[in-house]
Amino acid sequence: MSTEAISRRSLLKKGGSLGVLAASANLISSMAQARERVAVNSPEQLLSLTADDLSKAIRSRSVSCVEVMQSYLAQIERYNPVYNAIVSLRDQESLLAEAKAADKDLDQGRYRGWMHGFPHAVKDLAATKGIKTSLGSPILKDWVPGHDAVFVERLRQSGAILIGKTNTPEFGLGSQSYNTVFGVTRNAYDPALCAGGSSGGAAVAVATGMVPVADGSDMMGSLRNPAAYNNIIGFRPSQGVVPFGPTKEVFFQQLGYEGPMGRTVKDTAMLLSVMSGYDSRVPLSHKSDPNRFMHSLDTDTQGMKVAWLGDFNGNLPTEPGVMSLCEGALKHFSTMGCSVEPVTMQYSVDELWQTWLTLRHFLIAGIASGLYAKESNRALMKPEAIWEIEGGLKLSAMDVYAASKARTQWYLALDKLFDQYDVVALPTAQVFPFAAATHWPEEINGTPMDTYHRWMQIVTPGTLSGCPVVNVPAGFDAQGRPMGIQLIGRNKEDLKLLKIAHAYEKASRLTEIKPSLKA
Repeated sequence: MSTEAISRRSLLKKGGSLGVLAASANLISSMAQARERVAVNSPEQLLSLTADDLSKAIRSRSVSCVEVMQSYLAQIERYNPVYNAIVSLRDQESLLAEAKAADKDLDQGRYRGWMHGFPHAVKDLAATKGIKTSLGSPILKDWVPGHDAVFVERLRQSGAILIGKTNTPEFGLGSQSYNTVFGVTRNAYDPALCAGGSSGGAAVAVATGMVPVADGSDMMGSLRNPAAYNNIIGFRPSQGVVPFGPTKEVFFQQLGYEGPMGRTVKDTAMLLSVMSGYDSRVPLSHKSDPNRFMHSLDTDTQGMKVAWLGDFNGNLPTEPGVMSLCEGALKHFSTMGCSVEPVTMQYSVDELWQTWLTLRHFLIAGIASGLYAKESNRALMKPEAIWEIEGGLKLSAMDVYAASKARTQWYLALDKLFDQYDVVALPTAQVFPFAAATHWPEEINGTPMDTYHRWMQIVTPGTLSGCPVVNVPAGFDAQGRPMGIQLIGRNKEDLKLLKIAHAYEKASRLTEIKPSLKA
């Protein structure tokens, strides 16, 4: 990694405080300007570029696609054995041949798009034509799809070179990225800790510089939780912004969305511009212009208002230090000219949880019951998957309808907040990254967790709303463990939310803190 990057360890030696970041702001700006003046003449400099700057360097021919591929493959070869973010990696010869073809296209004036020549690994839940897609399951470990997911088609059209997949828990179930096919993905800032999930491989691949940007998906915080645990940006768009398909069912699947992850908000928005847009095969996708995410994210935040939900007035248990770290990070909104007000929602978190369980059971049973029907498959499924499917099989149609009505009431309650506030904020997780060998926390601060995902209950309000949600870094605790804050925007106001996140990023400078990688 670039020697110019400010390391987490160096900040911690100085106290790890946000004040150090503020005091270093001028130095950071000077270094950024210096990087802009220096030609890309080493793999280290190339890997230190933001994805947006890398795209510009490729298009201007400051660096070749072959050089880009060689640098990222070398990074993967050096660090992936420790972090296990990339799986099903394609052979180097084929990838370099595709990179050479991308260079030839540029020679002949054919520019494919923003991702021209980008090495890219797709989350191992999304179909990739000709590349193994296991879903982290031993049942599907040898499945090679004959088609691409809609957004994967768009990645290829924009010039991305698919190098393989990013690791995920079995069927994407759980916010800890481990499975019996590929093993566990480890945290970019401390490989002894977990990476979060289910987009854990994607988050770590971005944070460790193995790919410029990454796609992920989010049903229960899977774009947010691993982003928080690896100090990057994860964006869950409004329903329909990124078409989810093609699938056998396109009307009821309303909880899990695909979206972008990046080292910066700008990189994340640029990837969203590639992934988003209407597709007639997905009737609930909406006809908004993807190019709007390519423009400047600068905005005037003076006078904006932030509603702080926190831990829902103490109703959600949190590990000591989570709340104080996140509340300390709220001061960055003050430097942006925003006011922050604690808000108590008159809505039962227990009712929200029951709504969540019903709808999640319903959808997972619908998606996976075909596999579950075979006894030989059930023997290979992890207990959490069986529990979800069997829970769904016990539901009645009226159970699901009642849960959908309850979800509607929650949406309306949250939407009313946006009449007064520009953004709603709360912690991204209830615990810090934990030991990589631990499947899931069984208690939080003395409160037992009754399901494998109860410890991530704090992400369900954002999911059930269908509104856009972004994770922004909140900083690090005394042990150097990352944490994030969720920012929820009004439905369909994705661009406004990204602009607010961009302003927060500039005020906090937290994405400047890079991991000290171990080979």
